[in-house]
Amino acid sequence: MPFNPRVLILTASYGNGHLQASKALLQQFNQQGVENVKVVNLMKEGHPWIHSITSTLVSKSTKVSRLGIDYYGWSYYLTRETKDTALFQKSMTYLGQKKLKEIIHQERPDVVVNTFPFGSSPIVCSSMGIKNYTVLTDYALHASWLHPKVDRYYVATEDLKEQIVGKGISKDRVEVSGIPLRQEFINESNHAPNQMEKSILIMATDSGVTSYIEEMINTLLTLDNCRLVVVCGHNEKLIYRLEMEFAANEGITILGFVDNLHEWMSQASCIVTKAGGLTLTEAIALRVPVFVYKPNRGQEKENALYLSRRGIATISNKMEEFVSSLQTIIHHPKKYEEIRERMEGLHRSHAASHIVNDMMHIWNGQFMLASI
Repeated sequence: MPFNPRVLILTASYGNGHLQASKALLQQFNQQGVENVKVVNLMKEGHPWIHSITSTLVSKSTKVSRLGIDYYGWSYYLTRETKDTALFQKSMTYLGQKKLKEIIHQERPDVVVNTFPFGSSPIVCSSMGIKNYTVLTDYALHASWLHPKVDRYYVATEDLKEQIVGKGISKDRVEVSGIPLRQEFINESNHAPNQMEKSILIMATDSGVTSYIEEMINTLLTLDNCRLVVVCGHNEKLIYRLEMEFAANEGITILGFVDNLHEWMSQASCIVTKAGGLTLTEAIALRVPVFVYKPNRGQEKENALYLSRRGIATISNKMEEFVSSLQTIIHHPKKYEEIRERMEGLHRSHAASHIVNDMMHIWNGQFMLASI
């Protein structure tokens, strides 16, 4: 009889990507008959007041960075090679340990899976004899993900594996799996966009876009045969502002939070977005060319740079440059298809299944050895 483990998935809501990766893994575990799985937002549950403050700082960092106060970007690059000087990371590790021990005593997991770089997890798990695994949700490596007591890493690309191995981690502990996506995006992956009418999907959920979103929309509306869809998330002020300004224009659709983003994305000719690891992976899965305007310094900029070097994402820092590059690609079928083909080459279509299958293989092997 195969081993049916109790699984604890640790995540964080500093950006939506970590949460979505956790949901994808939960979904996959359940599909494979592992029902005893719990997802915990560690800092939110353990220290809600501190979580509220740090979440606000992270969300506001993109807006103040436009004013030259880029404290998040400074911190990211200062600690990229070593996390020893990262006060935020040290604080999260210290604060997370006590709560994680409480959760482990309560849930009694056989294994802990991290979709956020909690330094407390490998420390606590190793001290309690519990296996712990880390699923990286970016295309760029940061030292905060690395810890000598992590039992196994799951990463997006061979390049990331090489970088981690270069840091002294055994190659046997690093598996190239891709970034896990929810099943909805896998199901939509064979959809081809309508080539007759171009649809540009603009993700305006980042607070930093408010300084230029009207200029972007007005400029894109001048393109021939293009429809705009703007997703504003929970930003009610921005929704009202855009609805009032563009109410008379039938070429634009303004949306708030949507739970069927996979459908909107699969219908789009291209996507304009910040460069979060999960959003980029979703676009790659659906083969939707990506345009990143003024990427935020830190992992988003590094994600964008990596995919730009692979010929998949286009980065622009000036509006004229942005519109010109977008128009060149979506109105030239050959260039457009070349990007989609490169996306097909990079995409790992069943990352969540790969990760769960690999974990189950390890656990069942260990369980059989323990039974002998």
